[in-house]
Amino acid sequence: MIAEQELFDVAEFVKTNGLSEAVIAELRTKFPGKHFTWCMEDDIHSGKPVYEGEGFDIYVVNSMDHCSVLTNDLESASGFVLAELIEE
Repeated sequence: MIAEQELFDVAEFVKTNGLSEAVIAELRTKFPGKHFTWCMEDDIHSGKPVYEGEGFDIYVVNSMDHCSVLTNDLESASGFVLAELIEE
């Protein structure tokens, strides 16, 4: 489960610090037990972000079954996908 406050805190942290390997490592430390993945927005071909920020979107995943799947249900979510947006 991902609490609304956790989603807010992750979004605020990324807004303040941007996206990088160091930021992902820090988020893993701040939110033990949650999975974090960093990718580019155009790598995601389905699903809808649970948070749309300036320069990034946040998706959440459900990893209860064998494969992780994107979800919009925070109750069943266990991780975050931070999708970086690159302006053209």
